[in-house]
Amino acid sequence: MRKAIVTGGVSGLGEACATRLRADGVEVITVDISARADYSLDVSDSAAVDAAVAAIGRVDILINSAGITGPNKPLWEVTDAEFQKTFDVNVNGLFYFCRAVIPAMVDSGWGRIVNIASIAGKEGNPNLGAYSASKSAVIGLTKSLGKELATTGVLVNAIAPAVIATPMNDRTAPEVLAHITSLIPMKRVGRAEEVAALVSWLASEQVSFSTGAVYDISGGRATY
Repeated sequence: MRKAIVTGGVSGLGEACATRLRADGVEVITVDISARADYSLDVSDSAAVDAAVAAIGRVDILINSAGITGPNKPLWEVTDAEFQKTFDVNVNGLFYFCRAVIPAMVDSGWGRIVNIASIAGKEGNPNLGAYSASKSAVIGLTKSLGKELATTGVLVNAIAPAVIATPMNDRTAPEVLAHITSLIPMKRVGRAEEVAALVSWLASEQVSFSTGAVYDISGGRATY
């Protein structure tokens, strides 16, 4: 049985991914700030991440879903702390988990890493500058890491959803949410289970010739 870590695994996209992977027969370990997670920790705490991965042992699949939207305001009103916190969770946390699990994946000759980016990382969303920049960083890291690991059997891909109905987006300012939804040609938000289906495929043995790629799931918003 394959073993997976899903960060942000008890709500939103992370919860949907965990549910889908379990249905696929994967042993899933959730990591989240919530006490309901198998490992309750802040992904931006590198020491806590290393300790959790050491306790969990070798894993085959890593789904980096933990994330925050950050401040909903013009960039010039964003504080140092708000900008830093967004990157600490969305980028640094992802980096810490990748760094912790990759050596054992390489040793085993098989691994799947799926990073949750965002269409905002490609196109930018107004009043979500910190979030958009952090998701651009996720995309760049995925492309670089995919190339580094291309001959090891460890595949690294990202997905770039448009707005999805999740608790995280419940905290997005209504006018911002309305704007980014209006950009979707299908004129609806996505569903978490739709994203989880794509993640399931990217985490499977069916994928063997894709790495460093970004898969859009955007209701037609993304065109490149």
